[in-house]
Amino acid sequence: MLLESRKPWDGKTGGYFALSRMYAPEGWACLAPMAVRPEWQGGRLAERNPNMAVGGPKDEMYRSPWRFGTRMLQELAAIYEIPLERLPASVPKTIVVLGKPSFYGRYGFSWQRAQKLKSPYPLESTLILRRGDDVPEAELVYPRAFSDL
Repeated sequence: MLLESRKPWDGKTGGYFALSRMYAPEGWACLAPMAVRPEWQGGRLAERNPNMAVGGPKDEMYRSPWRFGTRMLQELAAIYEIPLERLPASVPKTIVVLGKPSFYGRYGFSWQRAQKLKSPYPLESTLILRRGDDVPEAELVYPRAFSDL
């Protein structure tokens, strides 16, 4: 593991993600695993707790700040907006995720930029988060723990 992050709430873990080191390319990581407590997915924590009102448009009054997955991905994407000279060397050059482009694309992950990669997994579900707008060409070699997926 390169990094683990959890979002606590009321003595429980509401959300969790890990960045696992890729064997190749060097300096890359994959976002895996990522999880949100099932009973709190999709903003359901806030729906059950009307005291969590934070304002905003009616449809989002209770939900937006309490979506654990959204908050974690927003924080992760914000790292790539920090000036390069202020980042620790341990920040991966690129983060790869396997998932729905319609979901991860909202947080800076790009399906289009991943299409020249060689991967043991379908490129239709492969997205990357990195600085710039290049389309890298590389072979993805995941940690051994992912080989049976």
